[in-house]
Amino acid sequence: MDPMYRYLVPGLWLAWLLYWRISAAGVKTVVRRESPASRAAHLVPLAIAAVLLWVNPIPGGGLLFERFLPRTLATYWSGTALLALGLAFSVWARIYLGRNWSATVTVKHDHELIRGGPYAWVRHPIYTGVLLGFIGTAIVRGEWRGVLAVLIVLVALWRKLRLEERFMSETFGDEYRRYREHTAALIPFLL
Repeated sequence: MDPMYRYLVPGLWLAWLLYWRISAAGVKTVVRRESPASRAAHLVPLAIAAVLLWVNPIPGGGLLFERFLPRTLATYWSGTALLALGLAFSVWARIYLGRNWSATVTVKHDHELIRGGPYAWVRHPIYTGVLLGFIGTAIVRGEWRGVLAVLIVLVALWRKLRLEERFMSETFGDEYRRYREHTAALIPFLL
């Protein structure tokens, strides 16, 4: 297998993680933060989903390691494009948040309600981008374990989203309620 096909997908994820780590510097101070147990409740499932996608196929590993998509260049490149698009969308959202961003569910000192850029399309574009990234990776993998990983990610992000919605509603009140009425949570016009 050509090294580009083997390393492009993990390379995109690693570049994204590196950006995420570097961009964490210089954010506003935290006024309110979710508990460590709450954070673990969405990080552990995300880690499990990542492992499901990255572990090498196990011979005789059962249904999870069986293909549901053909191993073709079209499958590879469509999945990789969706991954790149999702990660780019999340980076755009991260840049737009600026100093209000946090890896955990928080309320910052002088927290601002951001409604422009990707936040005009969905209330949680970082989660949308990450979900698209996992969907793209699952397409590249083409095995049933990718479907399971995407479902796990969706549940974990939905849980985190609901907690964040509560924090934002308590912080911004009617302003956030109006934003929710006009902007989808994850997928424009659907969800």
